[in-house]
Amino acid sequence: MSKEMQELQKQWHSVMQSIHSNSNVVAFMNSRVGQYLDDHPFVALSLLMFIAVSAIPVAFFLIFVVTTAIMACIGVIVMEGVVIAIGGITLLCVLCGLGALSLGVSGVLSICYVVLSTLVNYWHASRGQIRKQEANGSLPQKSPSDPDLSANDRKNE
Repeated sequence: MSKEMQELQKQWHSVMQSIHSNSNVVAFMNSRVGQYLDDHPFVALSLLMFIAVSAIPVAFFLIFVVTTAIMACIGVIVMEGVVIAIGGITLLCVLCGLGALSLGVSGVLSICYVVLSTLVNYWHASRGQIRKQEANGSLPQKSPSDPDLSANDRKNE
């Protein structure tokens, strides 16, 4: 044999020696599966070929699964962001509508309060005027030419 071939054989032998001296390989070869594969080399070669050949499709499938999962997460995050944005805009519109409604209702209630308080004050003042006149002994007489006596009373005050 040539010198190069002997050198290659020595390197191969050292690689095999390092593999056989590895503690994990020794533990596997001492197990039942390792002894079975050692007794049946065709099964061991078939298993080795199956693992080697199926590694590429399994790797592509795992890459596909990881990529799909990442895209789904990004899609969910984007979709969640869109839903939250639409919900926020809807909430803003509802709150603006409620603000306008509350301003309108409080305006109407304020006007009602002012009108009612004015009417109550007017009624209370006219009742007080009648009581003062009753206390003095003179009741106002309604004349047909003056239908609104209370308006004249306010002018006199």
